[in-house]
Amino acid sequence: MNVNRNHLNQPVGRNVTDWTPPVFPSHTVHTGRYCRLEPLDAERHGADLFQAFSEDPAGRNWTYLPYGPFASQADFQTWLESCMGSADPQFYAMIPNAAGRPAGLCSFLRIQPSAGSIEVGHLHFAESLKRTVAATEGMYLMMKYAFERGYRRCEWKCDHLNHASCASAQRLGFSFEGTFLNALVYKGRNRDTSWFSIIESEWPELENAFTSWLAAENFDEKGRQIHSLRTLTEPLLRQKIPVL
Repeated sequence: MNVNRNHLNQPVGRNVTDWTPPVFPSHTVHTGRYCRLEPLDAERHGADLFQAFSEDPAGRNWTYLPYGPFASQADFQTWLESCMGSADPQFYAMIPNAAGRPAGLCSFLRIQPSAGSIEVGHLHFAESLKRTVAATEGMYLMMKYAFERGYRRCEWKCDHLNHASCASAQRLGFSFEGTFLNALVYKGRNRDTSWFSIIESEWPELENAFTSWLAAENFDEKGRQIHSLRTLTEPLLRQKIPVL
């Protein structure tokens, strides 16, 4: 294998000469066939989001997030207002087009244009949004935007014990890169963080997988998928997380 070397004959990374660092992502609306992402507005989205998240009265969906659950709508609204003013994380409300009301939150974070790296996270979906085409398309819209703007790397990180998040990452085409032990302390407990990524060279094939899966002909008259997204993305993964 050819190795790039500097003038001292030391092995170094490949030259990056055909890339310009992207600009910071615009906080704008992203629209798809099934879903749209709107910049979070606490006043406009807060009541609907609180109602949607109340589908999870036990608060299971907040377990692996560093905040929540919230005791009241007022507390939730105060937290949303603090999120609105943040450039990083940059929060969005996820709105299924069929319902017309927000049912999830997502964000860009760890935004590093100089490195061409960006993360998707702070994901919180109501029960009604989980396992829907709208939810998958919402994540696709985020990744598509990042790579079209020139980012070289899109990341996903989660508590390694959050098996659902690990599985979701791989279904969406993120390859496992390893687990950082004792990475964080949140809610008074340790977090070992599993890292996943998609890099620019992998995106064209993954985008083809998404567009094939999202195509109208991939769903029958009852809206059931004919081919699963996982069967399209799994062969493209660099590495999978060990069996949980």
